[in-house]
Amino acid sequence: MDKVFSGEITLLKALAIILVVSGHLEFSVFGMFPPYSFQLALFFFISGMLFKDKYLNNVAEYFSRRIKSLLVPYFAYEAVYLLITFAMIPLIGEFFGEPVTLKNFFITPFLNGHQLYLCAPLWFVPQLFITLIVFLFFMRALRVIKNKWVTLGFFITLGVGAIPFWKIIPIHTPVALVVMRTMFSLLFVYLGYFYVKYIKDNYNIFTPKWLGGIILIQAFLWLFNRDFNPEHGIGLSYVLVWGRFDQQIIVPVLTSLTGIWISLFSIKILYPYLKDVKFLQQMGKVTYHIMANHLFVMYVITLILFKLTGTPLSDKGDKIYSIFNPVQTTYMYFVVVMLITTYFGVFQQFVWKKFTTAISTKQQHKDT
Repeated sequence: MDKVFSGEITLLKALAIILVVSGHLEFSVFGMFPPYSFQLALFFFISGMLFKDKYLNNVAEYFSRRIKSLLVPYFAYEAVYLLITFAMIPLIGEFFGEPVTLKNFFITPFLNGHQLYLCAPLWFVPQLFITLIVFLFFMRALRVIKNKWVTLGFFITLGVGAIPFWKIIPIHTPVALVVMRTMFSLLFVYLGYFYVKYIKDNYNIFTPKWLGGIILIQAFLWLFNRDFNPEHGIGLSYVLVWGRFDQQIIVPVLTSLTGIWISLFSIKILYPYLKDVKFLQQMGKVTYHIMANHLFVMYVITLILFKLTGTPLSDKGDKIYSIFNPVQTTYMYFVVVMLITTYFGVFQQFVWKKFTTAISTKQQHKDT
C-alpha cells in the first residue's frame, strides 16, 4: 500500500467516524446527505478497500486477524461497559441495558448489539465480522468464474435484494435481520474491493462532470427525503441495525453510493491540505475506540449540564441520545466528544502496545 493511498484511507476513516458521531447528534456534515444516509455503508466500503486477495488462500489467518482486531476488543469493551452500567445505577436509578445473561453477553451482540445502551454503537462490529467472513467465502467460491462483472452482478443482486427480502418475509426474526444486514453490507464491501482493484488506478471518476452528475442524482433523491418532521418518516436516512427503511426500496442503496462517492471526492480534494494534520491522522487510527466511547461521553456531558443547570433528568427525553439544549450545544458536544474520544483512543492504543510488547518480551525470555 503506497503512502498516499494509506494516508487517504486514514483520513477517510476519520471522515467516516465524524459522520457517525455527527449523525448521533443529528446534524449533517454534507448538507445534501442527511445523517444515517450512508455512513455505515462507507465503513463497509473501507473494509472492502483493505481486503487482500492473499486471504482467499488462507482462511485460518483471516479468521485469526478478524477475531483479534474486531471481536477481542469488542468483548473487552462489553465487559468494561457492563461494569460502568452497574456503577451508574445509583446515579440514574436504572440499568441501561438488557438483563445480564450469558445469551445477552455472547449471542445478542451478533443479533442486534444493543444489550448495553451506553456502547450500543458497537453493534456494527459483530455485524462487520459476520459480513467479512461471509465475503471471504463468497469470494473463494466466485473466483472459479474469473469474471469481475459476474461477481459484481452477484453482489449487486444481494445488496439491492436485501430490502425487498426484508419487506416480503412474513416474520422478522433476529436471524432474518442478520441475513438482511449481511446481504446489504456485502455489496459495499465488494464495491470497496472493486474500486481499489479495478478503478482507482485505471479510471478517473473524480472529475467535474462526475461531481455534477452526483449532485444531480442526489438532488433527485432528495425528493424522497422525509426527515423534516418525525411523523413523515426518515426518507434518505435508514436504520440498518433494525431494518428500518420506511417505504423505500432502492433509495438507501443509491444514497449510500452517492454518499460514498462524495466522501472519496472530498478526501481526494482535501488530502494535500490535511495529510499532515496529526489530530485527523490519530482520529483515523482510533475509529474503533471513538465508536465505542462517544455515546458514553455524550451522556456524561449531558449529566454534567443537567446537574449544573439544576434540570431534572426526567426532562431529558430519550434515555441515551437526546442532549441538553441541542440548539445551543450540538457543536460543543461534537467538538468535545471528538477530542476526548480521539485522545483517549490514542492513550488506549499506547497502553495496549506496551502491554503486548511486555507479554511478547516475557514469552521470548521464557522460550530462551
